[in-house]
Amino acid sequence: MEDELERKLQLHELEEIRLEAYENSRIYKEKTKAFHDKLILRKQFMVGQKVLLYNFRLKLMPGKLHSRWIGPFVVTNVFPYGAVEIQSLETNKMFKVNGHRLKPFYEGFQEHSVEELKLSNPIYLD
Repeated sequence: MEDELERKLQLHELEEIRLEAYENSRIYKEKTKAFHDKLILRKQFMVGQKVLLYNFRLKLMPGKLHSRWIGPFVVTNVFPYGAVEIQSLETNKMFKVNGHRLKPFYEGFQEHSVEELKLSNPIYLD
């Protein structure tokens, strides 16, 4: 009878440990999700803004230096929850895309001037 009571006590302790581990796992997941969500950048697009579209369907080997960004496109409508309607400047086609596939297009971007230094061949002294 005493062994049976001890076995029940062990089972209860095991159940408490399992529930505590489950709760710790839930707390860890909540903290990790909050940290991850804090790092996500929310993109805001305005109607009339020029954007570039990420072309993820480019399956052939485009080469290392080939850009996957196509465009520019013009934003015609911004829907809630991240959907954006864009219009092609070349074909005037309009379509909806996920806002995560867009990035702002900067017109008239100017590179900074770079100073050039002339280097001479080294002279070795023996």
